[in-house]
Amino acid sequence: MANNLFFSRDTRVVVSDGTAYWEIPVLDGFSFSQATNTSEISLAEMSSNVTGSAVSQSRRGRRMFNDSYAPAEWSFSTYARPLTSSASGGSSGWDNSSAQGHAVEEILWAALVGNGVFSETNGTSTNSSWAAGQGMANSGTALTIDFEDSNVASLKELDIYFVMGQGTYDAGTHTVYKLEGAVVNSAGLDFDLEGITTINWSGFAKLIIEQEGSAPTVTISEGADSSSNFIRNRLTTLAVTATAEGSVVSAYNLTLTGGSLNFENNLTYITPETLGIINKPFAAVTGTRNIGGSFTCYLGNHTAGSADLFEDLIESDSLITNDFNLVFNIGGSTAPNIQITLPTCHLEVPTHSIEDIISLETTFHALPSTIDGADEASIVYNPA
Repeated sequence: MANNLFFSRDTRVVVSDGTAYWEIPVLDGFSFSQATNTSEISLAEMSSNVTGSAVSQSRRGRRMFNDSYAPAEWSFSTYARPLTSSASGGSSGWDNSSAQGHAVEEILWAALVGNGVFSETNGTSTNSSWAAGQGMANSGTALTIDFEDSNVASLKELDIYFVMGQGTYDAGTHTVYKLEGAVVNSAGLDFDLEGITTINWSGFAKLIIEQEGSAPTVTISEGADSSSNFIRNRLTTLAVTATAEGSVVSAYNLTLTGGSLNFENNLTYITPETLGIINKPFAAVTGTRNIGGSFTCYLGNHTAGSADLFEDLIESDSLITNDFNLVFNIGGSTAPNIQITLPTCHLEVPTHSIEDIISLETTFHALPSTIDGADEASIVYNPA
């Protein structure tokens, strides 16, 4: 009987854009599901006199109809894992001409920030690459991700495969769940003091399809089995600079105890409403892009410390929108690390947390430089 059971620990995840197939190592706690939208018709009437009946009657029945499938929902977590590809990566490598900066989870960032086209060229004399102007740039030293091309009505669609079953991945019969037309709605980073940098991904898909048989063939897996490309949260630093009219007026000296950073696309789905059939989700449409989060630090009265930050914010009663440049060096200043720059942030007044050591939590909102801009954030992966 045990051979008929599936264990989450045996599951492997593969993501495809139709060109390449990436293996994405995920953590425990992944999920995917799809529901049905239904309509109910019920009877509600007063009593009727039925000939031959001793009592009056009132019909109370109901009927249910399947209208459409709701968009499938999925979520999983990955470690943030920068890598420098091999210049001769072979059949499962990123590049074959020169070493380039990449990330194991790179395809998920690409789907979050736009609808870029990827050219897979492993096994040849050239390098894999993203089409220019798609928010993704690989170089010999880093992978750079930005939102400059994310002002689009629809984002990149992927196919996500959850491969379940014991035995050898390439030579076994598995149950494979394919999430067709998947989109990435959000990515979140939590700065767990003692943890490894983790990204929580979530999104939607058009349909979940069960496939019996062999697993999809992975074409890019470089870095997925490495043990040297993890990032330690404890080394993370934050630089906070207040700006006015583009000039630096003050820099704060803060030491983090925790925090979070979230990227949200606020996607919604369009679904047809044709009668007589079960309609399927048609397309995802982008909403307002939200980038923000919070950071915590101990309350300190040293020069340009957290007490000064609180004082400056609470006393700025004539400044409707404040302007701060935040730079998170996740993993510290030495690679491997990730540098996230938020050049135009609005900070809320910090809140006090009264514990053994009093701390402050500050919520921030990364904004574009203009209301129709897309320069809220820049993310740079630096491999070791």
